[in-house]
Amino acid sequence: SLSPTMMRSLLVLVATTTAAASAVEQPQQTGVSTISRSKIILSTQQSQPLRSSADSPVSVLCLRGGATKCDVWLIGCGVPKRGMGWYHAKQILEGDVPTATLTAVVEPWFLGGGKESPPGQTFNSWADEMKSKYGTAFCQSVDELEVTDLAPADPQGPTLALISGRTADNPRLLKEVIDKGVSAVYLEKPGAPTVSELEEMREYAKKKGVPVYMGYNKNVTPYVRKALEVAMKTPGSTTTYVHNNAYKVDELPECFERNAEGMLKNMAIHELALLATYWGVTVDNIKSVKPDAEFSQVLTLTGPSGKKFTDFHKVGFTIETKDGNVITLYIDRCGSDSGGNSIAIVSKDGKEIFRAETPDEQLQKHVKKAAKADPEMMPYFFLQSDDYKTLKQLATEHVLSGGEGAPEGMATIDIAVDALKVAEYLTPLLQKALSK
Repeated sequence: SLSPTMMRSLLVLVATTTAAASAVEQPQQTGVSTISRSKIILSTQQSQPLRSSADSPVSVLCLRGGATKCDVWLIGCGVPKRGMGWYHAKQILEGDVPTATLTAVVEPWFLGGGKESPPGQTFNSWADEMKSKYGTAFCQSVDELEVTDLAPADPQGPTLALISGRTADNPRLLKEVIDKGVSAVYLEKPGAPTVSELEEMREYAKKKGVPVYMGYNKNVTPYVRKALEVAMKTPGSTTTYVHNNAYKVDELPECFERNAEGMLKNMAIHELALLATYWGVTVDNIKSVKPDAEFSQVLTLTGPSGKKFTDFHKVGFTIETKDGNVITLYIDRCGSDSGGNSIAIVSKDGKEIFRAETPDEQLQKHVKKAAKADPEMMPYFFLQSDDYKTLKQLATEHVLSGGEGAPEGMATIDIAVDALKVAEYLTPLLQKALSK
C-alpha cells in the first residue's frame, strides 16, 4: 500500500493531470495546477528586452524584473546548441519562461582560457548578439555579479541562480551565489560528485536560508505523472521504470570515461530521484534489493585515456521498501536505436495494466522534424524542451510568490541527497552481486 506521504504527493499530481483540459479552455482559472498552467502561459506570452542603465556599474548585473519577473543568473553556459546551460538561456531569452528574465550569464572557460578556441569563438559571437538584443550581461566569474537595485525607486525583486556548470564545480559555485545574496538556487543534477559534498552544500544553503531546487525533469514529465495516477488508484500494484539510451556498444569505452561517476549517478539518477520523491526510497527505508542477473551486465573497459573503468552496460533490479512499495528499474545505455526513450509501467498480479512512454508518437514526429531543421542542436533538447520550460516556470513562480517549501512536483536538494545516497549504496552492492 502507498504511504500517506506518497498519497499526498500523488494527489497533487492527479490534480495536475486532470486540471490540464479545463486550463486550456480557461487560462485565467484559479486553482489550476501550476504544471498544467505553465504550458499554456509559455505559448501565449513573450519576453521583453531587458532594461539598461548608463549610470549602473558593470558589476551591477541584476536588473530588476519587478513583481512579475524573477531575475535569473545562469552560471555555466557552454557552447551554443550543445551546452545544457545555453539551452536554459535560450528558453528564457526567447520568452518561453514568462516569469523569468535572464540578467547575467557566467561562463568561466569561454570568456577566459578557452576564448580563442573554435567553440569559444562560437560562444562569444552568440554572447555579443545576446548583449545587443536583450541587454544580458556576460561575466567570467560570479565575483562580477551583485544583487542590487537599479535605483531607490526600483523595488528589489528576487534573484534565482541557475547553476548548470561542471558537477565538480557546483559546491564552490553554490556558496558563491548564496554569498552574493540570491533568493534561491536551481541546481542541475546530480548536484555534486559525492554525497558528502552535496550534504555540505545543503547545510550551507539551509544555514543561509536559501532554498535549492533541482533540475530533475522527469519529476514533471507527463509519462511519469500518468503512471503515478494509475498506481495511486490501484492498491497492490507495482511500478517499473525503463530508461534506454542510444549508445552503440563500441561507444561504451568513451561513455564510461566521460561519465566516470558511474551509471547510477548519471543516467539512472533521474529514476532514483523519482523513487526518492514519490516512493519513499532512501537507504534507510530499503528492505531488499533483487538484481536481475539475466538482464544486467557489468563491464570493465579501457577509455580513450588508457585508463580502465568498471560500470554497467545495463542494469535491472527491484527495490522493496519497508513501507511495502515495490519498484523495478531497467536502465540500458544501448537499449534504443532511435535516440532513447523512457517508459513507466504499472502492473498488478504479474499483469501489465498501464504503460506510458516518452517520446510518444507525436513527440517523436516533432523531434524528427526539429532535428532535421537544426541538425547541430543536441536532439535531447527537442525531446525534453517542455520539461525544462516547466521546471524553470515552477521555480521562478515559486520564488516570486515567496512561498515556503518547494514548487509542485520539483525535487529539492533533500531529494538529491537521498537519490545520490541510494546511488552510492546500490553501485557496489549490484556490481558485487552481478559479478558472482
